[in-house]
Amino acid sequence: MIDFRYHLVSIVAIFLALALGIILGSTTLSDSVTSGLKREATAAAKRNETLRQEQAQLTRQTKGEEQFAQILGPQIVTGRLAGQSVVLVETPGAGNDGIERLGELAQQAGATVTGRVTLQKKFLDDDQAATVDELAAQLKPAGVQFAADATPYGKAGQVLASALVAKAPADTGREDAVGGSILNGFRQAGYVTTSGKPGQHATLAIMVAPSTPYTAEGGDADNKALLAVASALDAGARGSVLGGPQTAAAKGGLVAALRDGDEARSISSVDTVDTASGQVVTVLALQNEMAGKAGQYGIGDGVSGYLPSPAPAAGKNG
Repeated sequence: MIDFRYHLVSIVAIFLALALGIILGSTTLSDSVTSGLKREATAAAKRNETLRQEQAQLTRQTKGEEQFAQILGPQIVTGRLAGQSVVLVETPGAGNDGIERLGELAQQAGATVTGRVTLQKKFLDDDQAATVDELAAQLKPAGVQFAADATPYGKAGQVLASALVAKAPADTGREDAVGGSILNGFRQAGYVTTSGKPGQHATLAIMVAPSTPYTAEGGDADNKALLAVASALDAGARGSVLGGPQTAAAKGGLVAALRDGDEARSISSVDTVDTASGQVVTVLALQNEMAGKAGQYGIGDGVSGYLPSPAPAAGKNG
């Protein structure tokens, strides 16, 4: 007869066997997991090293391309804007280095830089729209007609453009009293600052977009206001280009707003003006503008290529 002690010993043996199995199983599983993690860590380290090498190579390549554009850019653009003049228009938040270099390259392309107009943040303040409208009506020169549905900034853009740009050669290269009064009125209102002689009426215009996209409430209205000025400049000149860094082509950026709207049909844009190669592209875009060809260039959404293709012939300034 099997007594109680036999049952007790059997039960203890079963539990000991289970415990031993769990211990042995967990040890085997732990070794397997550890081995797998080690393999994954080694593979990840190899991938990271490969990516690091690729990044270093791309950095060297980018620096080389920039050096190439900086050194050969002046040779590439020589004569492309001969006989033309350019006015530079800076928006609130635009990078200063890019606009300075654009002016230098335009001169190396044979153009005269009349001056620089910097739109101030006050110009875009929500509480200034009525004042901007009144100022535009007050300063409107003879010959400028506002459309019935013109916005305050559309009107202001027309008035400013009448003082800054002209298509006819006979109307360029000189300052006049009317244009001087217009610029003085906008300066006194705190809407613009100027340097050089932008009132000499340039044949071409370059507007540089804010580096940081407008993401806050009211940003869309600011973009529309600046595009109204850009459109007026383009209509009054032989051509215009809106430039900015890649961030300006992101959502909320002025370049992106241009490309998403009807303005892209007549105004060219370049989203790499903070680079030497992008500044060369801007000159090529201006040259195409004189031939009535607008295009969107760079690396952001909505571009037709990094630069005009085919590139306009050297020495042909339209």
